[in-house]
Amino acid sequence: MGHNCKNCKFRANYDQKPSSLLGKFWRWHINFCPGWKGFFTSLGEEEKMKIRQKYNFTKY
Repeated sequence: MGHNCKNCKFRANYDQKPSSLLGKFWRWHINFCPGWKGFFTSLGEEEKMKIRQKYNFTKY
């Protein structure tokens, strides 16, 4: 089973409106979501760096 994080509606909402309630919820949620961890750790180093910069994400 693959990860749906790339197509997540909450993630898309964050990309459009990061300061919205759903956007803030998604950003908070990725700090402990096991699905996001699996998705993120399965990426290559270059893609991880892009995501780290885009979402100010420092875990894993």
